[in-house]
Amino acid sequence: MFHFLIRHSKKIFALTALVGAAVRLLAPPAILSPIETKTAALAVVTISFWATGIIPEHITSLLFFLLAMLFSIATPEVVFSGFASAAVWLVFGGLIIGVAIMSTGLGRRIADWIAIRLHGSYLRIISGLVTTGVLFSFLMPSAMGRVVLLTPIAISIADHFGFKKGSKGRTGILLAIILGTFIPAFGILPANVPNMILTGMAETQYHITFLYGPYLFLHFPVLGLAKAVLIVGLILWLYPDHPIAPPPRREIGSHAPMTRNETILARTLVVMLLLWMFDFLHHISPAWIALGGAVFLLFPGIDIVGKKQFNQKINWASIFFIAGILGLGGMINYSGLGQTLAAKIIALLPIGEGRDFVNYASISFASALTGIATTLPGIPAVFTPLSETLARTTGLPVKTVLMMQVIGFSTTIFPYQAPPIVIGMQLSGEKFASAAKLCAILAAITALFLLPINYFWWKLLGWF
Repeated sequence: MFHFLIRHSKKIFALTALVGAAVRLLAPPAILSPIETKTAALAVVTISFWATGIIPEHITSLLFFLLAMLFSIATPEVVFSGFASAAVWLVFGGLIIGVAIMSTGLGRRIADWIAIRLHGSYLRIISGLVTTGVLFSFLMPSAMGRVVLLTPIAISIADHFGFKKGSKGRTGILLAIILGTFIPAFGILPANVPNMILTGMAETQYHITFLYGPYLFLHFPVLGLAKAVLIVGLILWLYPDHPIAPPPRREIGSHAPMTRNETILARTLVVMLLLWMFDFLHHISPAWIALGGAVFLLFPGIDIVGKKQFNQKINWASIFFIAGILGLGGMINYSGLGQTLAAKIIALLPIGEGRDFVNYASISFASALTGIATTLPGIPAVFTPLSETLARTTGLPVKTVLMMQVIGFSTTIFPYQAPPIVIGMQLSGEKFASAAKLCAILAAITALFLLPINYFWWKLLGWF
């Protein structure tokens, strides 16, 4: 019986979600309006299917579009809003760039250069890639831009060390670069979208300005550096492997001179990297930079990516997957379900004056749980307007309450909450479940160990 449950756990989970959604529709809870009930039911089914992978992710997205429109849960502008979002076009640009990097041979050339510095053990490869991801977080303010740039290179590095598709080593390498350049970056102020949403809303609503240095000193040691170390450890534990002996050292990097296509692509990537790095000056979205680069590579006369490659090599399913995730988030916000759930969660919290650790843990957990419904960028949008009320209830400064959100939105429980992870997994071709397993374990470790450690770090710095 136990083996049967283990073998069919995904199907049982999905069936339970369907039954739960049906019950919710037939007997809606009093705390939810009719539209919120429909939204919750569809969200439970959609998220369950994405989490279990019982059917392909893009088919789940198409099912979401169909049901949302059939039951008139939201307007077409909301349901299909993902297709108009910058994230979808960033993915599209990333797919074109990925094909170009692989087809021209530039990815192999860059991978060989990096691989020379990572020769040795699997530990050195994984820790080196996570470190690379973290360093890029200081250079490029866009997480999705970093993922789009680094994922194709990570694929070439996996090939260099002999990790075939489906191997644990290949999965480990790709998770190292995707999670390594996203999760620790929550401790760096301009490096992730939720950080900037929080900063903007705090300034407009409370006239509180967060500075780069104090923010880094408060959050990066535990939420950044410690999580980077944990990511390395978890990958080594969950996806252990050994690199195949690489080519002789003299052979590595002994490529022929760069071809015309490699030269054009390399110069294009340098221009894109500079534009991504200095987006605070020109304010052009990373998506339009990626799209501009993609159009240039496709342009007649340039032809880095030809018509045949465009039709056959692009993973179009990932576009629908991303659009579905963004559409679900838009539908939840449109219905008011996110705000309702956050308010109900806060009402249940055991918060009050003189209970600093309980207040800290409660608000951190509440914001993290809210992110399951709203996705990570939605957490500051929901919690920032509530921060003044929470500050009065707890007796803490508004600035301290605002900073607690960072613990919540830096805790990724499910990969679908974080568009950069979703984009990275789609570009890599790896199974979504691989990232889900690592994210779930990292979230549990954060709740049990990092959250208390972070509290004492804050206390040492005088925030309590």
